[in-house]
Amino acid sequence: MKVLILATNYPNLNGQIASFYIHTRAMFYAKSKIDVEVLNFSAMNDYIIDGIKVITLNTYKKHKNESYDLVISHAPNLRNHYMFFKKYGKYFEKYIFFFHGHEVLKINKDYSEPYKYMKKKMTMLQDIYDFIKIKVWRKFFIKNNNKSYYIFVSQWMKDMFLKNMKINENEIVSNSFITYNSIGEEFEKNSYDLNIEKRYDFITIRGNLGGSKYCVDIINELAQRNPQHKFLLVGKGRYFDIYEKAKNIEWLDKTCNHNEIIKLLNEAKCALMPTRTDAQGLMACEMATFGIPLITSDIPVCHEIFDEFKNVRIYW
Repeated sequence: MKVLILATNYPNLNGQIASFYIHTRAMFYAKSKIDVEVLNFSAMNDYIIDGIKVITLNTYKKHKNESYDLVISHAPNLRNHYMFFKKYGKYFEKYIFFFHGHEVLKINKDYSEPYKYMKKKMTMLQDIYDFIKIKVWRKFFIKNNNKSYYIFVSQWMKDMFLKNMKINENEIVSNSFITYNSIGEEFEKNSYDLNIEKRYDFITIRGNLGGSKYCVDIINELAQRNPQHKFLLVGKGRYFDIYEKAKNIEWLDKTCNHNEIIKLLNEAKCALMPTRTDAQGLMACEMATFGIPLITSDIPVCHEIFDEFKNVRIYW
C-alpha cells in the first residue's frame, strides 16, 4: 500500500518539531510495511527524516500520476488542503481526514477568550473566515462522502464537527472513527523515575504560551500564591513580556525534543497542565503515559481521556 500524507507543517532537518504527532503516525505506518510519503506544504526542498520521505508540492506536481492507494489529510485547511483536493483529488480513490482542532472550530466562539494583548488578532475577519471555511468544507464533505473517512482525536472533537458543520451523524456514522493522537514512542518505552533527585515541584510544558487555553496565567498565579514551591515552565511566547513572572518560576524559552522532555519530567515531582479548551491534549497524554503525577482541568475532553489514569487528578 502506498499512502500520501498532507501536512501544512512537518518536522524538518533543522530541528523544527511542528506537527510531530503526524510524524509519529508516519513512522508507525512505515514500520507496518506501508509505503508512506509526506507532502509538507511548508517545505522548500525534499528531504528524508527518520526514514520518512518528505516532498514539496512542486515535487508532487511532477509525479502526480504516480499511483497512491489513498491520501491522508491532517488538520485540513482551505489554502493548502482544500486547493490540493480540488486540483488533484481525482487521482485518489479514498480520502482520510484527521481532525485535530481549528479546522472545524469557530475560533472566536469555541476557543477560550484570548489574553488582552492578543485580542487585536481576534477580529471580525476571523469570524468571516470561519464562516467560509465551514461552508466550503461542509459542501466538500457531503459531495465526497462516499470516498471519505473521518477520524477525530476525541469525542469532543467529533461533537464540534457535527455541531459546526451541521452534518447529521447518520450521514457519516459508518465511516467516522475516534482515534487519539499517537504519543511519542519514548513515553511508552520509558517510565517516570522516582529515584532521580527532584529539582522542581511542578513542571508545565507548552508549545505556545500566548494561547489562553494553555493557562499560563493560572500557572503564574499558582506560583505567586505558593512561593514555597518551585515551578518549571517550558515553552515559547511573549506572555512574560507583558505580565510579570512569579519569582519561583524558572522559564525555559525553548522547544524541547522528546528526550529533553523526559529528562525534565524526571526532575519534577508533578506535571501541572491546566487547559481551557482542548481537542485531546497530546503533551498531557504523553506525560500521563510516562507515569508522572499529573494535574489537569475539569472539562469534558479531559475526563474522556484521563479518567482511567490513576496518576492523573482533575481540578479547576
